[in-house]
Amino acid sequence: MNVHEGVGCAFISPAPQTMLQQFLHDFGYFALFLGTFFEGETILVLAGFLAFRGYMDINLVVVVAFFGSYAGDQLWYFLGRKHGRKLLARKPRWQLMGDKALEHIRKHPDIWVLSFRFVYGLRTVMPVAIGLSGYPPVRYLILNGIGAAVWAAALGAAAYHFGAVLEGMLGSVKKYELWVLGALVLLGFGLWLRRRFKNARIARQACEDAKARLAAEPAPVETPKTPTE
Repeated sequence: MNVHEGVGCAFISPAPQTMLQQFLHDFGYFALFLGTFFEGETILVLAGFLAFRGYMDINLVVVVAFFGSYAGDQLWYFLGRKHGRKLLARKPRWQLMGDKALEHIRKHPDIWVLSFRFVYGLRTVMPVAIGLSGYPPVRYLILNGIGAAVWAAALGAAAYHFGAVLEGMLGSVKKYELWVLGALVLLGFGLWLRRRFKNARIARQACEDAKARLAAEPAPVETPKTPTE
C-alpha cells in the first residue's frame, strides 16, 4: 500500500483487490443480472471465477444469472410474438439468422427452447424467432425456465471449477487473479468485436445484393401519350 501523508492526516490507497471487492459488494450481482438479461456468457464466466476467489457467492451467482437470463428471454419472446418481423428486419444478420432459426424451430421446437442458450450468438435472435413461430406461451414459460436453470448452473459451475483447475496448475491464483480477469474481459471484448465485424460484413453484402437486384431489373417502359383533341 502507498501512504500519502497530508496535513494532519494520512490517506492509504486501497489495493486493487480491495477496490474490486468493494465494487462487487456494491454492484456485482446487479451487473450480473443486467449482463445475463441481454447476452451473458462472458459475465457469468467472470462471476463464476470471482466466486471461486471468494469475491462472490456461487449460489447467488447461479440464482441471479438464472433470473437475468429467464427474464431477458421472456421479454424477447413476447416482443417476437408482437413485432417479430420488424425486429429481425432491423439488422441483416438478425434477418438471416432468424430465417434459419425458424427452420430449426419448426423441426424441433422443444429442443431449441431448452438449448439455444448454449449456442453462441443466438441469445437474442432465437427467442424472437420462437415467439414469431407461434410457440405456446405457457409451454415456453416452463421450458425456458428449465433451460435458464440448466444454463446458469452449468456455466457458473464450469467457471468456478476453471478457477480450481488454474489453482492446481499455477499454485495460488491470488497473484494471477487480476491477469485472469483481464484475459476474460479481453476475450469477451474480442467476441463482441468479432460479432460487430460480422454484422457489418453481412450488412454490406445485403446492400450489394439489393443493388445487384435493382440493376438486373429491366427499366420500366413508358407508353407514349396520345395527344388529346
